[in-house]
Amino acid sequence: MIIEPRMRGFICLTAHPKGCEQNVKNQIEYIKSKGAIEGAKKVLVIGASTGFGLASRITSAFGSGAATIGVFFEKPPLEGKTASPGWYNSAAFENEAHKAGLYAKSINGDAFSNEVKQQTLDLIKKDLGQVDLVIYSLASPVRLHPVTGVLHRSVLKPIGSTFTNKTVDFHSGKVSEVSIEPCSGDDIENTIAVMGGEDWAMWIDALKAENLLAPGATTVAYSYIGPSLTEAVYRKGTIGRAKDHLEATAFTITDSLEDINGKAYVSVNKALVTQASSAIPVIPLYISLLYKIMKEEGIHEGCIEQIQRLYQQRLYTGSDVPTDEKGRIRIDDWEMRADVQEKVAKLWEQAVTENLEEIGDLEGYRKDFYNLFGFDFEGVDYKADTNEMVNVSSIA
Repeated sequence: MIIEPRMRGFICLTAHPKGCEQNVKNQIEYIKSKGAIEGAKKVLVIGASTGFGLASRITSAFGSGAATIGVFFEKPPLEGKTASPGWYNSAAFENEAHKAGLYAKSINGDAFSNEVKQQTLDLIKKDLGQVDLVIYSLASPVRLHPVTGVLHRSVLKPIGSTFTNKTVDFHSGKVSEVSIEPCSGDDIENTIAVMGGEDWAMWIDALKAENLLAPGATTVAYSYIGPSLTEAVYRKGTIGRAKDHLEATAFTITDSLEDINGKAYVSVNKALVTQASSAIPVIPLYISLLYKIMKEEGIHEGCIEQIQRLYQQRLYTGSDVPTDEKGRIRIDDWEMRADVQEKVAKLWEQAVTENLEEIGDLEGYRKDFYNLFGFDFEGVDYKADTNEMVNVSSIA
């Protein structure tokens, strides 16, 4: 079939297998170009199919030569209907890993569930014995709690009062004002249940109980802080409460791993285009202005550049992992530089529909968005008949 991007609001309903493959190959080439990283050799990535999770799997495999198990929840293809991009990403990753002689197997299912946890434990036990790095990079709007059976839904809302500010429709480039009503009822508790640290701790507890964590094992979860411009809807909103919980959980997990000399960290990463961030009012406008400045300064990074730097310059330097006063790894350091944020704040005041193409990087934003789904990559013939029926070879 000829596969084209089909949009519904901020969601792309199609994905291109060849484009996703190109995306993965580009990231692998980048990692290879940066040299070997003396890192973990047996790695579990929970949320391994897109974004930071996929970049972590690629960096572990092609930077450190690691065996990887990836857990994700993706939609396989049907005749005449494409899979989700994460499915095609994972198929391409496994293909490249196997060609390079690297162990790579995947589990497709709900990582919040006891069943998928058990399946993963069984696979580690059978094939790897133990893992020395666990990356936790789940991004889901809902969680069926495995103990209570309650379905929790997260919300992205301010706390206390209505938030009003600028946003942009990145398809049309129209800048407008948006208002978001404050959260109510159990919104905060539900968001923490989905996006906080409880499930991360459950994974680590389950792995430790079965003696599947190697001595000195490390686990890392990903978070975001962002600037004062977005804090009312992000860091000081419902999602910020969940991130606070996630960050506090790192200390609890570290305490629980003391007897094996293990450590848990939260890495605070930079703002990037994701399907989730595209739907958050204010964020697309902030990112398009940020990209413009960071590209001009020569300090712009995508997922793969961020994770390569995290591994090489933070996690695996041979000395203690540098953290901020709250124990967090800061790989958002370039985004949060005072001079960068000052420039963003000035541009924010000026931003209107008429000048955004000039003062922001809306084109870069759009390109990154389409790239998420395998579109707009050089070297891919999008007019060619493409087989949508691609298998992930090592679904366990």
